Amino acid sequence: MSDPSDSRGDVPRAHELDADVAIEVPVASSPEGGTATEDAQTTGSGPGGMAAGVGTGAPPPSKWHTMLNQIATGNAIISVLAVFLALVVGAIMIAFTDERVQETSVYFFARPGDTLAAIWQSVSGAYSALFQGAIYNFRRDDFLSGIRPLTQTLLFATPLIAGGLGVALAFRVGMFNIGGRGQMLIAASVAGWIGFGFDLPWGLHMLVALIGGLVGGALWAGIAGLLKARTGAHEVIVTIMLNYVAFYLVSWMLRTPGLLQAPGSSNPKTAPMKDTAIFPALPAPFNLHFGFVLAIIATVIVWWILSRSSLGFKFRAVGINPNAARVAGINVKGMYVYAMLISGALLGLAGVSQVLGQVTTGFTAGIDAGIGFDAITVALLGRSTPWGTFAAGILFGAFKAGGFSMQAAEGVPIEIILVVQSLIVLFIAAPPLVRTIFGLPDPNARPKPSRTAKEVTAK
Repeated sequence: MSDPSDSRGDVPRAHELDADVAIEVPVASSPEGGTATEDAQTTGSGPGGMAAGVGTGAPPPSKWHTMLNQIATGNAIISVLAVFLALVVGAIMIAFTDERVQETSVYFFARPGDTLAAIWQSVSGAYSALFQGAIYNFRRDDFLSGIRPLTQTLLFATPLIAGGLGVALAFRVGMFNIGGRGQMLIAASVAGWIGFGFDLPWGLHMLVALIGGLVGGALWAGIAGLLKARTGAHEVIVTIMLNYVAFYLVSWMLRTPGLLQAPGSSNPKTAPMKDTAIFPALPAPFNLHFGFVLAIIATVIVWWILSRSSLGFKFRAVGINPNAARVAGINVKGMYVYAMLISGALLGLAGVSQVLGQVTTGFTAGIDAGIGFDAITVALLGRSTPWGTFAAGILFGAFKAGGFSMQAAEGVPIEIILVVQSLIVLFIAAPPLVRTIFGLPDPNARPKPSRTAKEVTAK
């Protein structure tokens, strides 16, 4: 709610007056025989001269200044700087855990160059291995072989993008979908059961399994949306509880013959997916499958829903102020249900991608691989926007792909990558901290009136 005493929306300030519009004042004869209005417009003094921009003493800001100010106060720069700060803290941790740095730090004051060189070697070597394991490997002979790590990054990013879109869409409606794990498990179970339990033609089998998984994830999330709409139950509590219900339900089905357990096996694991249900691989040398294409399509669809459809307008209106949306005639309860259905379907796509694209030899109750919770981080980093979430998913996919390379090549603990991801969330959740560190202006701060404006007001 805005402050009732704030009149910014009714009366323009002195520095906001149009430079081409003169404000008329009551006509009165001046000692020289002219009117006060004419004198004010001629000499530039008085309110009319202030409105005309004459004698203000401050030229209007340039286009470059305006653009830089918008960039400095925008949300995108906060996300970028949050990643940068997390990498800086990660570099400090890499240096402290390096054995060579620890050895040279003993005689730091005698030969500080050795310690600084060891720090540089440990940090640069770790981040170089991270880049070569996630983006491009300079040690390969040709370009196609060198770019293969990027395809591995996109492979890890596929379920993160789909899951992040589901969480981001719920965020835009003012809901916190913390039940990504349960929705992924239900979607994976339905898609996997169709994938290994039915004999259908190629193409049709994959399509039926995909639709089944999307419906399963949507219905599981729809429970939370329906309870919130009908009873007011908070979706955070409901979705967290549904995570446990889904996990133990799937675990029971994996241990029960005739349900999800593979025939003739006592292990809590399903049978392999049939070839007709598996996502086709993209052309070599890309280590990708059709799930990445579906993630791109899902991003476009979510963008269209939020930016170009009346449903998206209602979603955003409910997310900003549900009471005002209700007064405007929007069915707020219905929007909660619709949002959770779509959110669950997107998280279901992440589960289907795991079963039909990543783990096709049979899955266990750990098929979600923590993606349901990582999707929350991806949505936060992407500022709950479709393309921002898409980029954040690729970034976290790069962390996953490059983290293993960094551990193998430099011996850096993989837990440092998890710390970096956690720090990203911490910095994104505290924009004032990031602005203070880098000296960025506060977008909510009121502009200070110029000295000339104060003098005119006093007169």
